[in-house]
Amino acid sequence: MNQDRSRTAYQESAAGLARRALGALRGAEGTSVVAAHVESAREPGAALAAIRILGADTFAPVVLAGAPLHPEDAAAIALAFSALPPPREAPPPPPDGPEGPWLMAWRDWGTVTLLTVLTGSDGRRLTAPRPACPADAAPADDTAEWAAWAVMMGQLSTLALPGLDGPLHDAARRSPLALARGATRAVLRRDYPTAARIARWLAWLRSDGARLPLDAAPLVEHVGLLVGGDRPALDTAISRRLIAL
Repeated sequence: MNQDRSRTAYQESAAGLARRALGALRGAEGTSVVAAHVESAREPGAALAAIRILGADTFAPVVLAGAPLHPEDAAAIALAFSALPPPREAPPPPPDGPEGPWLMAWRDWGTVTLLTVLTGSDGRRLTAPRPACPADAAPADDTAEWAAWAVMMGQLSTLALPGLDGPLHDAARRSPLALARGATRAVLRRDYPTAARIARWLAWLRSDGARLPLDAAPLVEHVGLLVGGDRPALDTAISRRLIAL
């Protein structure tokens, strides 16, 4: 499988896994999400890669809708990390902005952390070191770094889930205005997938008890009417659940 075909297969498989997670979150899908996705895949390697791509969002039906975490799902997630192991040391934050390995390391940390929280021993068999935050992890309100920072946080929206907390969550708590600006900017630019991802952090902050500069609920509903695709639909559904907590 060449590189372009591999990338397409991974993206398609990740979209399919997001669709399954969305169905389980809505109660319209079987509760065994990850194992069913791997077992039905024509390309098992792509299905395992999809688990790493979707990250902690594979647990959204469990932490937000009370669905059980099946042992088969936990085993499939562990298999994905065994087949495609993360590096033993997390990459440092790139000096010129976030890049793929650093972002993936954060997603891996979120997945392993939640698996540990939900299963105990299963999670401890896996390792995914937590990366360091960039020096400007929480931009000041009067600086111009808020736009790039909000987009970066959107790329890590899979961490905006109950059961996860760390330096990036602390940065979100310190910079709700930057996130509100980033989500609004994305809506004005009609970049609705980015808006949906950043809005998740606002929904998470609301569930965390933070005071926000805008009401996250109508923002999420507006973006939900305009965004398309399986992954953005999952982001929006997660935001709705967070707001309802």
